[in-house]
Parts: sequence; structure tokens; C-alpha cells
Amino acid sequence: MCRSIKTLRPPFAEDVTEVDIRAAALQYVRKVSGFRAPAAHNAEAFERAVDLIEQATAELLASLEVRR
Repeated sequence: MCRSIKTLRPPFAEDVTEVDIRAAALQYVRKVSGFRAPAAHNAEAFERAVDLIEQATAELLASLEVRR
């Protein structure tokens, strides 16, 4: 998929911040949409998608059980 999105769960990342999650969401939406920066008429949809992916990612990471 997108090589610049890093794994955000232990043991790959111990201290994941909201900034890390937002950056991953942004990279995902950029990849899927094909836009690095959307035109003004698409900006709201683009930002809404980033927000939703960010929320879903945070929920996923919070609910994962990592066994060592």
C-alpha cells in the first residue's frame, strides 16, 4: 500500500501519539484519493475522511491486544 505509513502498535512503536495517528490517516487518504492537497471544492471531504480514518485508527489501536 503506502510505504511511508509505519506500524503503530507494539512492538513496532511503543509511544504512539495523536500526531503519529493523524499523519498515518493523512497518508492513507492521500494515497486513496490520489491528491497530495485537494482542490478547494474537495477540501472538506478530504479533511472529513482524514478525521474518520484518524478516529478509526485510534479506536483500533486502543482495542488491540498485543501478546508477547
